[in-house]
Amino acid sequence: MSLQMISTISNSSLLQPGFSLLNFDGHVFFFGQKGWPKRSCPTGVFLLDIKQNELKMKPAFFSKDSCYLPPLRYPALCTLRSHARADECQYIIHGGKTPNNDLSDKMYFMSLVSKTSKKVTFQCIEKDLGGDVPEARYGHTINVVRSRGKSMSVLFGGRSYTPLAQRTTEKWNSVVDCLPSVFLIDFEFGCCTSYILPELQDGLSFHVSIARNDTIYILGGHSLQNNTRSPNLYKLKIDLPLGSPAVTCTILPGGVSVSSAIVTQISDTEFVLVGGYHSDNQKRLVCNTIVLEDSKIEIAESVSPEWTPDIKHCRMWFGCDMGKGSVLLGIPGANKQLIPDANYFYILRCKGAEEDKEEESITQICSQTSSEDPGDSTPFEDSEEFCFSAEANSFDIDDADTYNEDDEEDESETGYWITCCASCNIDINTWVPFYSTELNKPAMILCSSGAGHWVHAQCMDLSETMLLRLSEANVKYFCSEHVDLNKGLQTPQKVVCLKKQPMKPLRKKKTMKLSTSAKKSFLRRLFE
Repeated sequence: MSLQMISTISNSSLLQPGFSLLNFDGHVFFFGQKGWPKRSCPTGVFLLDIKQNELKMKPAFFSKDSCYLPPLRYPALCTLRSHARADECQYIIHGGKTPNNDLSDKMYFMSLVSKTSKKVTFQCIEKDLGGDVPEARYGHTINVVRSRGKSMSVLFGGRSYTPLAQRTTEKWNSVVDCLPSVFLIDFEFGCCTSYILPELQDGLSFHVSIARNDTIYILGGHSLQNNTRSPNLYKLKIDLPLGSPAVTCTILPGGVSVSSAIVTQISDTEFVLVGGYHSDNQKRLVCNTIVLEDSKIEIAESVSPEWTPDIKHCRMWFGCDMGKGSVLLGIPGANKQLIPDANYFYILRCKGAEEDKEEESITQICSQTSSEDPGDSTPFEDSEEFCFSAEANSFDIDDADTYNEDDEEDESETGYWITCCASCNIDINTWVPFYSTELNKPAMILCSSGAGHWVHAQCMDLSETMLLRLSEANVKYFCSEHVDLNKGLQTPQKVVCLKKQPMKPLRKKKTMKLSTSAKKSFLRRLFE
């Protein structure tokens, strides 16, 4: 094993405990930033560029038919690969914490739509769930199992807030373990079914789950109720016949008492377990090798790397799988740093350079010839940790698109909570969403008067239909204070005079003239 430090990380303040990484076609994307997304990257999804020990972040985009995806921290993620093409996959995202510390119970499917040297576009779709819908939670796991030609997702563990009926003033935002129920979720219909198994007595969170075919192995995890880290190794087997699914659980010997551990796959059947905690204040510096066969699992202690003094003496550490036998580890920075909330990062390689290149070529061949997913590992972190779950690569994308947090405006002065007009009534302390597209900030629109300035759509009395029409159309908008002035400054349009066709004169009716003798003859006959 080798340990290498990443020297420079741009915008490291966004990389805080709880975020995740998504791996599409070998490119790594960051999701779950600290705080709500800003205008420089409204999606909150970034491409991570690791080049020459430097990490840079570049904004990614969503397609027009995508739903809104909040920056969720500590969600459950797993990959769902296509049966037709093994190289096409999408991510399943469930639960997690929003920047307001609200818990989500929604399920999203994210897939890659297009990727160029300048722009990466994703599609995000929210999946409606029915039946025994899992409650909102975080720190849980989700895996994909395959049996008899069918696929389902399996959700287990996590934490949630205390129910409203049981809350007190002193412990209003306290969290509890979720019930140890196993949820089967059908992808096609979104139907959820919960199972209560007698072998699962205590709720677990921040555990490790590894899926292979129709079996899931659950290792470690922390229980809030007992304040213990489970030494048990659970084996969940899911059978998907034509009728109702069958779920069984077996407790196996040889487990590891650990929470927040990281699992990386180094071969088709071999994994490495790194990091985690023995207790609240004791890190686990021992590594283990996990050999996963079709019907059994073996866990043995392996050689650990030479940890640096900073890693040995730090109070906490965090990280996740980077793919192909590599792990990204992070430790808190010193309090005297100029940048607040900065962390130090290391890359732990569990294989040699030659083995890594050989594994890369083998993986590329297998991805073209096989549609089977050899394994799905889902590591999760404690409340002060975050997760990396993809491989770091060098990207040939122009550095001009690199996200720079210093370019963002101070929203407290020039952002959403400004006084946009004389009648502005938007207050950060009392504001509530008015439009269906609003979540945590008021909708704004740019007034094209002069150099331009932003105004609140609600203060302009814009209907939601008009707001959407203006946002989609390429037209200039003028606020209520500048619309009359703008009309006065406009050059009057040239009036085109219409040529009038001359009216034809009326023709006089022809009259017949009678002679005097004829008139006398006519009158004589009239009175006879």
